[in-house]
Amino acid sequence: MNNGKAKTVWSSIRSNRKPRTRIPRRNYRSRAVRDLLLKYLLALVAWAAGLGAAMLFSWDFFTGRDWWRGSENLYRLLCFIRDNILAAYALAVVVGWIALSYRFLSRPLRYLDELVAASERLASPDAAPIQLPPAMHEIETQLNLVREQSLRAALAAREAEQRKNDLIVYLAHDLKTPLTSVIGYLTLLRDEPQISEDLRAKYTDVALDKAGRLEELINDFFEITRFNLSHLELERAPVDLTRMLQQMASEFLPMLRDKELSCETDLPARLEYACDPDKLARVFENLLRNAVYYSFPHSVIHITMKAEPQALAVVFENVGPTIPRDKLGRIFEQFFRLDSSRGTRTGGAGLGLAIAKQIVEAHGGAIAAESADSRTAFTVTLPR
Repeated sequence: MNNGKAKTVWSSIRSNRKPRTRIPRRNYRSRAVRDLLLKYLLALVAWAAGLGAAMLFSWDFFTGRDWWRGSENLYRLLCFIRDNILAAYALAVVVGWIALSYRFLSRPLRYLDELVAASERLASPDAAPIQLPPAMHEIETQLNLVREQSLRAALAAREAEQRKNDLIVYLAHDLKTPLTSVIGYLTLLRDEPQISEDLRAKYTDVALDKAGRLEELINDFFEITRFNLSHLELERAPVDLTRMLQQMASEFLPMLRDKELSCETDLPARLEYACDPDKLARVFENLLRNAVYYSFPHSVIHITMKAEPQALAVVFENVGPTIPRDKLGRIFEQFFRLDSSRGTRTGGAGLGLAIAKQIVEAHGGAIAAESADSRTAFTVTLPR
């Protein structure tokens, strides 16, 4: 009975097993190698045919004349060749084959030496392009492409590291200001117990506000670590995006009121979407927070959503300073801030948009930004 169950389970496993896919073999032989082999074979054939024709011509030439018969040594040599014509022909072919092989093999060996030298340069690429013989033009192009990609990657890594270091300096410096304020106002509350209730409430509010700012800065430090070390994994579940955005707009009302802003939404009545709710909510929160930070006072932030059969688009639009074109293409880079001179006093650690892009792309979507005439719009496009 157990044996029958085992066979049934094994057959089901075999039936569910995915068939193996054969990976087609690629022809890695370059054009230079093919040309060299073709020339080598043609040279061998030409040598064998030419040698045979030369021996037949020489035999007919010498046997038809008597001027060489006066030389005993030449006569004996020609007689020896005549008696061993096949061996002499084979020996001449072998000698020619060795000479041709040496000539044609020395060339790819030189190519190999130059290729090894070029590969060593890829370990530490410089500004000078790699140059190879004309026969290796394709390989030269590929190596120079790899060299340029390595240079761009190294430059991007250095810039990201520099921005990260600058940001940490900003954060470390800005940690002192709220911490000093918290300590100062708490010291006043401790040393002056007879102060009025209004003044006590004022000191408490200031200390609480500075403590909140201190918490934000510490969270920025954790954000940097999570961004560099964590691997993004999605936990999808159906969620009503309309309700999510409406609830988020209502939660931002105090911040909007402090900035003298208002928020208007143009959303479908209901739109259910399968996504990671927490992570996608983080994307929308970052975009809305970014719109609040960089909006002119007394302006309106618009949140709209357009649903189409293939995709849906969520747009956050605000009225504020126009983002320069050169910075517009970099705002999704990690640790990049539009105004680095302001340190961390506005915005976060320069990671919000970079993380938003990572989350949206993990959902199979895309995020883009447009800015012109004091209007900036961030569009999140998600596949349906």
